[in-house]
Amino acid sequence: VQLQAFGGGLVQAGGSLRLSCAVSGGTFSDYLIGWFRQAPGKEREFVAAISWYDNRYSADSVKGRFTISRDNAKNTVYLQMNSLKPEDTAVYYCGGSPRKYYRKEVDYNYWGQGTLVTVSS
Repeated sequence: VQLQAFGGGLVQAGGSLRLSCAVSGGTFSDYLIGWFRQAPGKEREFVAAISWYDNRYSADSVKGRFTISRDNAKNTVYLQMNSLKPEDTAVYYCGGSPRKYYRKEVDYNYWGQGTLVTVSS
């Protein structure tokens, strides 16, 4: 299974970006897809996840600002990020988990390469 994350870039505080995670080489419905991020000098942290059945989960730090969704016809998961803050600056990774657990990196078997999001103040 291959995951490809893209859509990052430079945006001013208060702006928006939409990240995409394209999944190939496997059965999309077998996987819960999650987004994590890693800021410079920090550990990778959970951002949001979505199951095949459209159960959605997100970290408290992004609730009300970030929305995760999936297009099963396109084998793609999206992360709509609004009201971005400088502290959202990080490399964002998408991962695929064959289990129902989603908050920890070890829950995921597959990872995309990451896409950089930079939010300027």
